[in-house]
Amino acid sequence: MHFDVQHVIQQYGYAGIFFVVTFEMIGIPFPAETTLVASGVEWTQGVFRLPPLLLVASAGNVIGSTVAYGIGRFLGRPVILRLGRYVGITEKKLNDAEEKFERYRGFVVLFGKFIAGIRILIPYLAGINRMPFVLFSVYNAVSAVVWVAVFVILGRYLGVVWQRYHEALHQYLVPVIIVAVLLAGAGYAWRRHLRRRRGGR
Repeated sequence: MHFDVQHVIQQYGYAGIFFVVTFEMIGIPFPAETTLVASGVEWTQGVFRLPPLLLVASAGNVIGSTVAYGIGRFLGRPVILRLGRYVGITEKKLNDAEEKFERYRGFVVLFGKFIAGIRILIPYLAGINRMPFVLFSVYNAVSAVVWVAVFVILGRYLGVVWQRYHEALHQYLVPVIIVAVLLAGAGYAWRRHLRRRRGGR
């Protein structure tokens, strides 16, 4: 699915970020992490301010996760598997994630957002396994703020590096790539030559 992150950010601003992050947590395969990094880059350009950016993105994540928790709790596993096939949630993925969730419940809710493959499954599993809503909400909110901050700040530093060094990167990137390819090719040819010599003995 093609998704133009830059267009969404420029066209819809904070609302676009909120939309992407919210619906990604419900299970629609939107590139939330890429959107956060791009919004961090835009922050360096003065397009966004940090407090509302963190607030909007964190709120989107929390709301999307809470909706997913409710679906898991009140509709259960069969409905998730039936609807999940449209967004890549298979029974095997759900089983694997559920096994990890049952062992490390609090840890998974706190840190699972950084694992792209299971991030969207965690709130569903919390609901299916009837994790206390208040406990889930606290862990989920803390996790959302940390996750958003990490990717937004990563985007900021990428933006700063790009602003400072983009001329040098444009000037030297192509020669560096060419040299790297030539070195890799020479290394491969040398290894093949050594193998042939050993084989000939």
